[in-house]
Amino acid sequence: VQLQASGGGLVHSGGSLRLSCAASGLRFSRYSMGWFRQTPTKEREFVAAISYTITTTGYADSVKGRFTISRDNAENMVYLQMNNLKPEDTALYYCAAALAGGPPKPQHEYAYWGKGTLVTVSS
Repeated sequence: VQLQASGGGLVHSGGSLRLSCAASGLRFSRYSMGWFRQTPTKEREFVAAISYTITTTGYADSVKGRFTISRDNAENMVYLQMNNLKPEDTALYYCAAALAGGPPKPQHEYAYWGKGTLVTVSS
């Protein structure tokens, strides 16, 4: 299984970025997908998740109304549209796959993880 995240970069406060995650080696349409983030001073935290049915999404309170998760089951892709970015959104962002409905928020529910993509938001 491979999860390849991309789309990170440097953006000014208030700007936008769209992260992508390409999945391979799994039956993508059966997995809920999530985005998590981590900084050097904080533990990895949940950001957003989407069910394998695409009908249900969940967000951390800190990103609600600013971030939108979506997926394309035909292309084995999951996306995170990030708007109105703030310096506190600076982190390494990871995508992950969970063989569970929900979609789940706890990290231990996620079986597969990709390498992160770095998002830096300047003030």
